[in-house]
Amino acid sequence: MPASRTRHLCSVAAALVLTVTGPATAASAAASGSADPGLREVMFVGNNWDGTADVIKSTGDFAKIGRIDVIPDKDQRMAEINADPIKWIYFQAIRNSVGEGHDQFADDMYSTPDGRSVVVSRPSFADVVSIDLATGKINWRFPVAGYRADHMAVSPDGRRVAVSASTANVVQVLDIDTGKELGQFATGDKPHENIFTKDGKYIWDMSIGEVNTSLDSPGWDWTKGDRHITVVDATTYKQVKVIDMRQRLDAFGLKDFSDALRPAVFSPDESKFYFQVSFFNGFFEYDVATDRITRMKTLPKNPATSDDRTTMVNDSRHHGLSMNPSGTKLCVAGTMDDYATVVDRATLQEGPLVAASKPYWATVSGDGKDCIISESGADQITAIDFATGEKVTSVAVGDHPQRVRLGHVQADWRGPTGS
Repeated sequence: MPASRTRHLCSVAAALVLTVTGPATAASAAASGSADPGLREVMFVGNNWDGTADVIKSTGDFAKIGRIDVIPDKDQRMAEINADPIKWIYFQAIRNSVGEGHDQFADDMYSTPDGRSVVVSRPSFADVVSIDLATGKINWRFPVAGYRADHMAVSPDGRRVAVSASTANVVQVLDIDTGKELGQFATGDKPHENIFTKDGKYIWDMSIGEVNTSLDSPGWDWTKGDRHITVVDATTYKQVKVIDMRQRLDAFGLKDFSDALRPAVFSPDESKFYFQVSFFNGFFEYDVATDRITRMKTLPKNPATSDDRTTMVNDSRHHGLSMNPSGTKLCVAGTMDDYATVVDRATLQEGPLVAASKPYWATVSGDGKDCIISESGADQITAIDFATGEKVTSVAVGDHPQRVRLGHVQADWRGPTGS
């Protein structure tokens, strides 16, 4: 087939994949049943290193409501790991590499539509569990393929979760109520971020490759593995399209940039896709229909931050990206540069640099007014006003907060029984 025709078909496929919908954060919020008067919208903050999740108000002062132990079965899991030499090796490898000397117990989480359970991916235990919010007990447990569970995504109807099984190079899709595997699909090396389109028809997975070696210079980039976006049909889990950002970055004149995609977010109509890459203090804009990178934003460097790539935690200089519901502002977590900032989407002009300690994620408050970042180095979350770019408040949480997700609990919930 001629190359010109191939490019044309790819562009058509890309346009068909994404219909006019809304941002993933809004989809996640809607999925949990906010119209039900018996439910209360909240935010779940996963404290990765101590194995807890703080539940906070989704708007206003973001005050803490309760806390969940997401590893109530720790003794049982550790006994299994200690009895299996291979599992023990991987457990230690996670602790001493991506975990920065700590175990990873709470990576990602979503509540069920009825607000009675929360589903959590636990990297060090290589599983996904559903925890009853009333009792704190485990409803079901799903061991992922391989030896590490990573980022998840929830379908717009809240009924399915897709989890990256990072060492097996697959994404597994589970029924959120039962934990039954509904399907899986192959990805590039080390699947990471997953996004459902709001119509629920497609899943986008971003693979990041190997991020734990010191072979970080551009000349060694080939050792990082096969990294690309895998787009699949969310019903059949069959591959629809593969997007290799290496080719798009090269075409943009950036052959020395990593093509390992970190957090990403769609514009409200899903015609534009914004993404971060390893080692870079900034982000890119990708036009879905034309299948090309259209803009690049370089954000300020912190003078105290080393440009030595080997000093960047898990290769991520900036890790955290969200967009307000109207699509006019982006919020960027400058992880290694110790700040967060709101960027005007039209002009790409950044606002004030809000000092933050190793911010690791960015999401949107329930009312859409604030960007919420997790300050993993200060054990707190911080709200930043999208309109002004200024800090609103900070709230203390557990050890090393990372993922922050909107969800729901029962209206009168204050924590599991006896907590």
